[in-house]
Amino acid sequence: MDEVAVTVRYLSLDWIDALKAEVAENATLAALCEEHQIGVTQVVTDSPEGLVIYHLQVGPEGATFGAGPAEPEDVKFEQDWTTAVAVATGQLNPQAAFLSGNIRLTGDQQLLMSTRPVFAALDQVFSTVRLRTRYE
Repeated sequence: MDEVAVTVRYLSLDWIDALKAEVAENATLAALCEEHQIGVTQVVTDSPEGLVIYHLQVGPEGATFGAGPAEPEDVKFEQDWTTAVAVATGQLNPQAAFLSGNIRLTGDQQLLMSTRPVFAALDQVFSTVRLRTRYE
């Protein structure tokens, strides 16, 4: 019998937990931890879950994803629910969202640029969870 994938609501704790598990199991991210170190906090306002804060931490101890801010935090992204959903579903290009001011970036932009391979690997992780995510 085929196993039915459980869907999760975008930005819910179940969604964060699903990504946490995928990040923990991703060999590409694990390998990148040897070369890169960054703490990224995402803040989303006005979501059905209220204010949502989650993080990605990459460094010598490995890659982790979870609720709450990164510690230490090198970079922070802030956006509202509408922007977050549009970017997550491919309706809005992230660069366009930055340029229009819909995503606010604070922190070490040079570090962010130097860790681009981490975010390429993270995009693959997000794509696996995206298939079972509800955006409501």
